[in-house]
Amino acid sequence: MVALLRSCRRLIPHLSAAAAASSPSSSWCAPRARRGLRLLPVVLAMAAYSSGGAGAEGTRRLLFRQLFEKESSTYTYLLADVGDPEKPAVLIDPVDRTVDRDINLIKELGLKLVYAMNTHVHADHVTGTGLIKTKVPGVKSVISKASKAKADHFIEHGDKIYFGNLFLEVRATPGHTAGCMTYVTGDGHDQPSPRMAFTGDALIIRACGRTDFQGGSSDELYESVSTVEEEVAYNARLTKDKETFKTIMENLNLAYPKMIDVAVPANLVCGIQDPPPSKV
Repeated sequence: MVALLRSCRRLIPHLSAAAAASSPSSSWCAPRARRGLRLLPVVLAMAAYSSGGAGAEGTRRLLFRQLFEKESSTYTYLLADVGDPEKPAVLIDPVDRTVDRDINLIKELGLKLVYAMNTHVHADHVTGTGLIKTKVPGVKSVISKASKAKADHFIEHGDKIYFGNLFLEVRATPGHTAGCMTYVTGDGHDQPSPRMAFTGDALIIRACGRTDFQGGSSDELYESVSTVEEEVAYNARLTKDKETFKTIMENLNLAYPKMIDVAVPANLVCGIQDPPPSKV
C-alpha cells in the first residue's frame, strides 16, 4: 500500500479540480460537477497523514479505521470527527455478519454513529445498515437515489455528507451498477490531507467491478474512472481504449454471484427483509 499512498499524493490535483466544481452550500445538496472528474483514487488501506501544513487541522480531527469481512471479502470503513465533542462518525459499506463487531468498536472509541452508508446495492453480501438502525438509535441510512433502494437519505452527485466539521463529497460513478457512488474526503485547510476516495466496487486496485448485472455498463464505468492517474497508467483493463475495455468486460465470463439472489433483494430494503410467514 506504500506505492498507493504515493500515487494518491500525485492525484491531489485531480481531487482539487473536482472539488472546485462544487459548492459547500448545503450538507445534502451542491451543484453538479463536470463529467469526467467523478471518480478519484482508490481508498487507502492505511492512512499516512501529514502532521503539518495544509490539511493538518482536518488530519488531527479524523479518526479512520479499515475493517474486513472475510466471507465476502468486503472492506468496511469507519470515519469520525474526534475534534467534535460528540465525535460523530460514519460507517461505509457495513456487512450484516459484522454489525456487532462494528458497533462494539464504535462504543470502545466513544463515537456517535450518525450515518450508515452504502456505495451501491451490493450483490455479494447483505448490508448491515438496516440491522445497525435497529441496534443504534438515531442512525440514518444513506444510499444513492439512482440505486432505487430504501434508505433515510438519498444522495446525488455533488452532495456533501457532514459529520462534525468534516465532510464527504459524493461522486456519481456508475458502471458496476447504475447507482454506484464514490465518497471523497473534503477539500480545504480544515479537512484531512491527503484526501481519500471510497470507491466501492467501481474501481479495484489494478482491476474494476464487473458490469454484467444491476444496470451495469462498461461504457459508463470506463468514463467513471478516466481521471484516476495510476490506474489509467497501469490497470490491465483501463490501459486499453474504450472499445477494447468494453470487449474485455463483456467477456469476463464470471460465475453468477453466489449471494446475489439473497443480497440484492435484501439490500434494496436497507438489509432488512420481512420474515417468511410461519408454517402451520
